[in-house]
Amino acid sequence: MSGSTSKRYPAELRDRAVRMVTEIRPDHESEWAAMSRVAELLGVGTPETVRKWYRQAEVDAGQRPGMTTEESAELKRLKRENAELKRANAILKAATSFFVSMAR
Repeated sequence: MSGSTSKRYPAELRDRAVRMVTEIRPDHESEWAAMSRVAELLGVGTPETVRKWYRQAEVDAGQRPGMTTEESAELKRLKRENAELKRANAILKAATSFFVSMAR
C-alpha cells in the first residue's frame, strides 16, 4: 500500500481476513475464489490486497520464503538510521572544513 491514494486497513482487519481465507478455503474451488469472497465480505478494495496479506502471513509463519514483517521493519529502521548518520557525518565534515579554514 503506497502513498495517499491507497486505503489503509487496521491490522485487526488484515488478521481477520487471513483467518477467514484459511477457514473458508475448503468451501471454494480455489484459493483465489476464497480470497475474493473474503475481500467482498470485509469490504476490502480488491482480492489482490487480501492475497498480499495472506502471502505475507505465510512468510511470517515460515511457510513461504521471503522477508518477514519484522525483518522488513528492522531494515526500514536501519535505513532511516543510516540516512541520519550520513547527514550527521556531512555536517561534521562541513564544520571541520570551516574550522580548518578559520585556523589558517
